[in-house]
Amino acid sequence: MSKPPNPKALALLTEIEAELASMRARLRTERRDRSPLRVAPAPLAKAEEDSRPTPPTLQQLLKFSLDGDPAAMTLKSMLNQSPATLDALFHALADPARRGMVDRLSRGPASVSQLAEPFAMTLPAVVQHLAVLEKSGLVKSEKVGRVRTCTLDTSVLTQAEVWINQRRTFWEKSFDRLGAYLAETKPEDEA
Repeated sequence: MSKPPNPKALALLTEIEAELASMRARLRTERRDRSPLRVAPAPLAKAEEDSRPTPPTLQQLLKFSLDGDPAAMTLKSMLNQSPATLDALFHALADPARRGMVDRLSRGPASVSQLAEPFAMTLPAVVQHLAVLEKSGLVKSEKVGRVRTCTLDTSVLTQAEVWINQRRTFWEKSFDRLGAYLAETKPEDEA
């Protein structure tokens, strides 16, 4: 005789499945947006354009439900973070040479030539890598005479840390609830 499913477990599994479906949808959208073969839609006639209602923004849709709900408040804080900043940061840290430069700058300011020493690349290539790091906000540079000195700005790393910790917290809570459910529904012969 089998036990009836636990409502808590079903709710937890439904929540996890919804999150996974959301992640899959975002991934499909990102892949489609990067496709080089996308064709722009035909422009609408002026009369059609005026008659179409403008869709509400995500902020407008969520406005009524943000009061007091912790999940909604987390979503609101995620919406307020600049994704462009995080995208630029993760892009900058995706290259091993740039990570090496950030590692060197974590020990103190350095000139461009000092940053170039450990790498088998030309000085213009190093300057291009530094431009990516500067665009992300990780590195600030100052030119004094003929020497450009670079320093690390860790404020962007703090934003990334907050973003990562929010996701870590979500998954830790989800796995804790799953672990509690599994312990609660453990078959009697295993106890």
